[in-house]
Amino acid sequence: MARKVLTNEAVEFETSEGVEVIPTFDSLGLRDDLIRGVYAYGFEKPSAIQQRAIKPVLKGRDVIAQAQSGTGKTATFSMAVLQCLEVQMRETQALIMSPTRELAVQIQKVILALGDYMSVQCHACIGGTSIGEDIRKLDYGQHIVSGTPGRVFDMIRRRHLRTRSIKMLILDEADEMLNKGFKEQIYDVYRYLPPATQVCLFSATLPHDVLEMTHKFMTDPVRILVKRDELTLEGIKQFFVAVEREEWKFDTLCDLYDTLTISQAVIFCNTKRKVDWLTEKMREANFTVSSMHGGMTQKERDEIMKEFRSGTSRVLITTDVWARGIDVQQVSLVINYDLPNNRELYIHRIGRSGRYGRKGVAINF
Repeated sequence: MARKVLTNEAVEFETSEGVEVIPTFDSLGLRDDLIRGVYAYGFEKPSAIQQRAIKPVLKGRDVIAQAQSGTGKTATFSMAVLQCLEVQMRETQALIMSPTRELAVQIQKVILALGDYMSVQCHACIGGTSIGEDIRKLDYGQHIVSGTPGRVFDMIRRRHLRTRSIKMLILDEADEMLNKGFKEQIYDVYRYLPPATQVCLFSATLPHDVLEMTHKFMTDPVRILVKRDELTLEGIKQFFVAVEREEWKFDTLCDLYDTLTISQAVIFCNTKRKVDWLTEKMREANFTVSSMHGGMTQKERDEIMKEFRSGTSRVLITTDVWARGIDVQQVSLVINYDLPNNRELYIHRIGRSGRYGRKGVAINF
């Protein structure tokens, strides 16, 4: 079991004893068609979290894994899930749940890319999309479903997402998923899963209360946890600009605009209204920006994600809907126009820059 290490702040866990570190993908014993997909995707050697977490998942253990933003957590559970699939059986065997629709789709894309040589079926089951299309896809049969809790539960309840063959439940951004907003929905889904379902949690931040809660639905989990103070990311330089008055922030941002467009930048505000206001104001001042928040239709959100991923839009103003998990490699600058309300969110936000060991900059107003 995990050894508790006492610090003055909270009980911190180190990794459970006996967690092996596997240095290469070849020594993980992955199937050939998966290994091909892994190398084709551009991976050369496993990241620290991949070296430690893939094996216990493959062994069927419940796993709680925490690693810094941008270190390859999605690929960690994607590889494990793909390795455990019985591809010839076209039934849902793994369910991956995440807090935002964009993240669920991003995970689906990673799985399809890594499983490119395996003819794997993976469906993104998310709100804001056609229910009929969901039903058609699920009735056709999907090996893996990556979704958001509301729609996933709806599909299970309507018996289009059949759970009898599910052997793995993965919660990405687990602390958010076990937060007040989603907790009930997750529990609703969990009740429909076979009793022996393996449960794995992944996040960059796992506060103590969430860890405490896990014993309710996990069995003797392997814990792979980074100590909390090691969570801030080495590759990201953090600065603050002492802006004395709220109304001066806007001019400060305009002064920085040329720097923002060198690669791509994400600007965070705390509310949807503030996002709309700032976007409007920037455009009035003739700056090109795009914006995104949860108040927009899914179609609008998709459109904006597409523009930003392709680089046609270079500055994105958004709320915390974007703070978790979204991976756009060209982002090298994050600006907190408003400071986030807690430490966890700060870590997730600045983690949008400097993905997978690249250098990034965070500027806080």
